[in-house]
Amino acid sequence: MQSFQLAKRLKLPLLILTLIFYFYGLGRLPLLGSDEPRYAEVAREMLARNELITPTLGGHTWFEKPALMYWMMMAFFRLFGVNEWSARAPSALGGVMTILLLYWMVRRVEKNEDEGLAVWSAAALATSAGCIVFSHAASSDMILTMTVTAALASLFASEIERDAKRRRLLLLGFHAAVGLSLLAKGLVGVVIPYGVAGSYFILRRERPSRETLLSLIWGAPVSLLVAGVWYAPVIARHGWTFIDQFFIQHHFSRFVSNKYHHPQRFYFYLPILLMLLVPWTLFLIISLIGARRWDFHEDSPHARLRVFSLAWLVLPVLFFSLSVSKLPAYILPVLPAAAVLVGERLKNFMEGEDRNWIMRATGALLFLLAVFGIQYVARTHVVSWSCALVVVAPLVAAGLLSLIAPRLRKLCVVSCGAVLFLVPALLVNCDMTKVASRDSVRDLLQAATAKGYGAAPLFQLHEAERSSEYYAAGRLAYGQDGEPLRLEDVSYVESEAGARGTILVLVPSKFSYQLYQSPKIITQEIGDNGAFALYAVRAR
Repeated sequence: MQSFQLAKRLKLPLLILTLIFYFYGLGRLPLLGSDEPRYAEVAREMLARNELITPTLGGHTWFEKPALMYWMMMAFFRLFGVNEWSARAPSALGGVMTILLLYWMVRRVEKNEDEGLAVWSAAALATSAGCIVFSHAASSDMILTMTVTAALASLFASEIERDAKRRRLLLLGFHAAVGLSLLAKGLVGVVIPYGVAGSYFILRRERPSRETLLSLIWGAPVSLLVAGVWYAPVIARHGWTFIDQFFIQHHFSRFVSNKYHHPQRFYFYLPILLMLLVPWTLFLIISLIGARRWDFHEDSPHARLRVFSLAWLVLPVLFFSLSVSKLPAYILPVLPAAAVLVGERLKNFMEGEDRNWIMRATGALLFLLAVFGIQYVARTHVVSWSCALVVVAPLVAAGLLSLIAPRLRKLCVVSCGAVLFLVPALLVNCDMTKVASRDSVRDLLQAATAKGYGAAPLFQLHEAERSSEYYAAGRLAYGQDGEPLRLEDVSYVESEAGARGTILVLVPSKFSYQLYQSPKIITQEIGDNGAFALYAVRAR
């Protein structure tokens, strides 16, 4: 009863805070890494050409990802302008929708009972580090998580639905969402839903119902029809080029080879999963340890939900563990399943069924994160000490509270969740913009524009800096292979400056001296972000 009353009071505030937090600060930082700038630029180019079929980057076809992410970015660009906030908003929307879909699925299990499990599961997902981080990044990962959650939530709801008409509608929703998953990230959008469904029935040692099996006959065409909105015209237009680049190179080669340079150990995803679930890591571990006592054949909706969540958690982790190429975001679609298992333990804890040590261990985890944060700042000096202390203060407070007073269960649980909302908000309002500038050329190019070089073509010397593909769009030189042109030595800079007049040259800071040593060019420094330096160069 205590869990139900608190969950009921938290439901509306949690929804409001999630909506605010997930869309807050999306535009404060520049687009970072190699993916965010490129995905945003593809969407911008498609919008500029009023193109819905062929993704391009720098005018060259770009078949790394399907179209759903680009379509969502284009919609936000049209509504709110072409900027960092709009590029990241689709992921934030995907995160919020995933949380709501999870709540809807678990609530169907509880029906007329109290809604404690639904609220605690949604809260665990909303306040997990993985969901928060990837909902604030311009990528397809949270969008795939949303569509996979829609598919699996519909499938599970059909399993516990007694009304035949509603059951068919839910199965229709499953197959339609599989089609959307194909549009979100390709073939993995089929592998995860069908793999989880198969694993669920294997774990329960039962056959799918006749209606579920028959739905494959009419459901597969539904999935293909939804996905075919993009796949059919893009294959018709580009043929083998698309099939080779999209399916063979970015699907099969990525899975079986190290072509894209992301090799990891087989067990790589085990620690990654634990990190994605912070601060609820210990609750997940306890839930998985307790799985050995489950009755996998029990027919109640709650028992089915446990087994379904376990299958949803294990299958994708095992599948991607077999892949040669591994990235943390690959297993993001398992977070809703993990949140259900965590939510059940949180509900039990609030009702006094679990001992206080689990909250003490969670407090210790938060306190250790604060200590590691301080050590990192002391070693790297990436932010000021005042900023670091402000950011770690909530971690220390929540950690100490959970360590010292775990009997204050309501306060401890709420504070541990709230700290995952508060810390990122403090980060984006502190020194993170300065830190992020090292991984982006946005500020350097803005400085160049202020000095009158806003139209000068941009060349890169020795190394390619990926954020330039967005921030220097239309001015960045590309090679015939569709990759940003990298000049091998200063002689090429001399040649381009002689042919084009004043140019901008982006060079790793450690190689800046090479430009000054050339007697054939005049070099003016625009700025240096610590990783790359930008120069205006013209021939003597």
